[in-house]
Amino acid sequence: MKANPVKIEIMDTTLRDGEQTSGVSFVPHEKLMIARALLQDLNVDRIEVASARVSEGEVDAVRSICQWARQTGRLHRVEVLGFVDGHASLDWIHACGCKNINLLCKGSENHCTNQLKKTLEQHVADIRRSLDYAEELGIAVNVYLEDWSNGMKHSPDYVFALMDALKYMKIRRFMLPDTLGILNPLDLLGYIRKMVKRYPGVHFDFHAHNDYDLAISNVLAAVLGGCRGIHTSVNGLGERAGNAPLASVQAILKDQFNAQTGIDESRLNEVSRMVESYSGIPIPPNRPITGESVFTQVAGVHADGDNKANLYCNDLLPERFGRKREYALGKNSGKANILKNLEELGLELSPEQTRKVTERIIELGDKKELVTQEDLPYIVSDVLKHDTVEEHVRLLSYMVTTAYGLKPMAQVKLEINGEAYEENASGDGQFDAFMRAARHIYKNRLSRKFPWLANYSVSIPPGGRTDALVQAVITWNWNGKVYRTRGLDADQTEAAIKATVKLLNLIEEDYKDLESHV
Repeated sequence: MKANPVKIEIMDTTLRDGEQTSGVSFVPHEKLMIARALLQDLNVDRIEVASARVSEGEVDAVRSICQWARQTGRLHRVEVLGFVDGHASLDWIHACGCKNINLLCKGSENHCTNQLKKTLEQHVADIRRSLDYAEELGIAVNVYLEDWSNGMKHSPDYVFALMDALKYMKIRRFMLPDTLGILNPLDLLGYIRKMVKRYPGVHFDFHAHNDYDLAISNVLAAVLGGCRGIHTSVNGLGERAGNAPLASVQAILKDQFNAQTGIDESRLNEVSRMVESYSGIPIPPNRPITGESVFTQVAGVHADGDNKANLYCNDLLPERFGRKREYALGKNSGKANILKNLEELGLELSPEQTRKVTERIIELGDKKELVTQEDLPYIVSDVLKHDTVEEHVRLLSYMVTTAYGLKPMAQVKLEINGEAYEENASGDGQFDAFMRAARHIYKNRLSRKFPWLANYSVSIPPGGRTDALVQAVITWNWNGKVYRTRGLDADQTEAAIKATVKLLNLIEEDYKDLESHV
């Protein structure tokens, strides 16, 4: 019988520690929008929204957040980092309308003696005065033990003496930060267990930093050791290498520890994208949960396995996080990926048609990073619309060059009815140079007329990506008829050339008819 899930409290510090990311600065209305998303949409338990006394802009931001939180019954979930500085931080927080201070105390002897230049007894006396004043103002207190991780490594007696002095004071939570990101899960597990065993009934939070890329592992160790609260930031923003990413913390607590949080997983991706936009820090494509590529299967064998028995799925189902699984289209995708995408689009092809489309996607995949599902209908149309045309004309090779101050040059080699022909020409652009060289082949080598280009348009099929396919649609006049051909490629010139070769194949029968009447 599975044990009841442990309830873990999530405190998100995107708006405080997250804003300490190099180059990140949220304006007040952005802070309000993020605060609302965290508390209202994601339902995190608490948010840390600022450091006291930073700037006038912070006053406006904290005031607006607290005003909204008060109106919606969430003010008790808003916190501000403050300092042991007499009345200054507490007055600032009180003036903003906030009711919670996260009081930054010194959690290592090194910080206490070398930064504050005080003894433990003097520091405790200062903390007590801050606590008394907070009670006068009606402000609840959580305490950060800054540099606690180094304290446990190098001065544990100091840490325990500080805790012994503070444990009976009016402090809601003791927050244990790995301030410099030095811990590994094994050491952390031992330190947390010592704290929990020595101070039963005390609520401990853990605040990870990711300097050794161990923030998520350390979060799990902290929970295993008995911490009841975890600090996170959206997208892992934070000082230096950042904090523990909220989305990953949620997934690992639920799936690896059977822990319960109040997080609405379905809104995680949406909020991550909001913070990405406001912060200007892009989410890496391979970031777990929220990265653009993490729910995309590339290898065809994976899609085949999913078709048969979901062989390549785990508990991180994209639907949990408001996303969907995708099957990449490219040189590694294979028939199974193509079929998955065609099925989702409602397109049915014969095996032979699927083979041709697969070959075309592999060809395109060699030229660009990703063929999107939005590209697929255009590729299918491009392949199938002309698949009945017999290939009398083949492009064997071409080379186009361009240089500043010189006209583009083209060297073109065509195979026409089994014979190879090659010509050079210059033109006003790369495609124009290609067209002139092809016209020379028809006029000088075959004594044939060449079709006239009547209209030429280039567009990008609506795939919504910067590397989207280019579609060239060309209208031709030939022998009293109007033809329209289309080429699709990652390169604009290549797309237009493909449209041209299609036209030359379409009119080859007309050439034969003309020659038979001569």
